[in-house]
Amino acid sequence: MTITRRHFLRAAGIALALPPLESLAGPRAAEPRRRLVCLCAPLGLHPAYFLPQQAGRDYAFTPYLEVLKDFRKDFTVVSGLAHPGMSPGFAHQASASFLTGAPGAGRPGFRNTISVDQLAAESIGDQTRFRSLVLSGEGGGLSWTRTGAQVPAETSPSKVFARLFLADSPDELRERARQLADGRSVLDDVGAQAKALSAGLGHDDREKMDEYVTSVRELEKRLAKDELWFRKPKPKVDAAPPKDVASAADLLGRTRLLLDLTALALQTDSTRLVTIMLGGSTFAPPIDGVKLGHHDLSHHGKDPAKLEQLKIVEVETMKLLRDFMTRLRSTAEDGASVLDRTMIYLGSNLGDGSSHSIKNLPVFLGGGGFKHGQHLAFDPQNPPPLCNFYVSLLQRLGLPADKFGTSTGTLTGLQQA
Repeated sequence: MTITRRHFLRAAGIALALPPLESLAGPRAAEPRRRLVCLCAPLGLHPAYFLPQQAGRDYAFTPYLEVLKDFRKDFTVVSGLAHPGMSPGFAHQASASFLTGAPGAGRPGFRNTISVDQLAAESIGDQTRFRSLVLSGEGGGLSWTRTGAQVPAETSPSKVFARLFLADSPDELRERARQLADGRSVLDDVGAQAKALSAGLGHDDREKMDEYVTSVRELEKRLAKDELWFRKPKPKVDAAPPKDVASAADLLGRTRLLLDLTALALQTDSTRLVTIMLGGSTFAPPIDGVKLGHHDLSHHGKDPAKLEQLKIVEVETMKLLRDFMTRLRSTAEDGASVLDRTMIYLGSNLGDGSSHSIKNLPVFLGGGGFKHGQHLAFDPQNPPPLCNFYVSLLQRLGLPADKFGTSTGTLTGLQQA
């Protein structure tokens, strides 16, 4: 059998990485579970309503942060950050680099890099049934592989629920068993051919082949764990399967369902890494007092009537975030709460949707075990890279990271509790 790239990717694609079963966890079982949920508001968050005027711990609440007043000690707001190398002419396309920091998004020849969640998945993704969840209110998602390929996003809450919690049908089980067997066969053939080829290679080629064989072994480990999860029943939850939101205008309704599913996934330890693209509809949402679509409102041109409607829409988004945090805070876990162990990051590729600014990007970080209750304000004219913040997130997940994307270090002032 000739091993082609197609065969190799086929073997890689069927391995769904799983979490550590208690019998496999060893000494890591005693370590606190650390999680990361990343949300992107692709139309930005109106700066005057989101970012405080004062730095430090004694800042006054803005209209958006007022919604989260009961969580003041559980979140940090950061201003003045940016992704270097982005162009205002491609501000919307910069969403592709939101979690990667890759410069030049939208320009000809742009090639993306790995997103922060997928980098984390390479280290901790095998501790759960699903390495990560990639969700979206509409359109594409936020996650990218090491080769710069976009990870497909799921937009249907009902399908996500079924994948997480519903038992597979007999036909689905047979098909999955066949896929696993095919994957094992392909990897066996790949390993055998690689071993045979290695004997006649020179030093440099042998080193390249060793790297290739190592990657095959990693796939074999992932496949073995996937086979274990295949035999392990999915967790049962006291929740009815959601019904998908049919209206394209009701992105808030769909986001609510996706956040509910995310909470269930975290509470059952089905995954520890989730990304959600919130979306920005051109249709007027079903909210009292709102007559225009979110996209139109975000390009308000300082029109007072549009700004008032924009506030209504984005306050509703903050309420969804509040409800999500409330749910995680009310769930106990080993003497703490799930919120204490979960970093919730809300941000955007736009600093200002109306002007298409790519500077002063909004950053909200809730939970996760940091010394919260502050506004970290940096100079937007000399911005630290947003990737410094990502390094801090990776380190809180337990990764020995000192570099990610365009980072120059960790984010100054953001300290672990």
